Amino acid sequence: MDKSMLGDLDNLPEEDKIRMSSMIDQLQIRDSLRMYNSLVERCFNDCVDNFKHKSLQKQEETCVQRCAEKFLKHSMRVGMRFAELNQGAATQD
Repeated sequence: MDKSMLGDLDNLPEEDKIRMSSMIDQLQIRDSLRMYNSLVERCFNDCVDNFKHKSLQKQEETCVQRCAEKFLKHSMRVGMRFAELNQGAATQD
């Protein structure tokens, strides 16, 4: 967890800081798993259309790779934009 997130919690007792840190860690893990599951479901539904073979066909594999790259690039861009907006809001205070 990013310790700067706890900067505004300096006035809390140590026990509450630890509890908050643990909650934030759990939320980050949950969000990471949610993003991964969303990626897998979306790319599978978009790219896999027959089950005649045990492994992916070349066309399906290429589609999954492109889908995953596109999804991750989009997620990174959204995260960067969110950080920019967050930073801008913090400087206005």
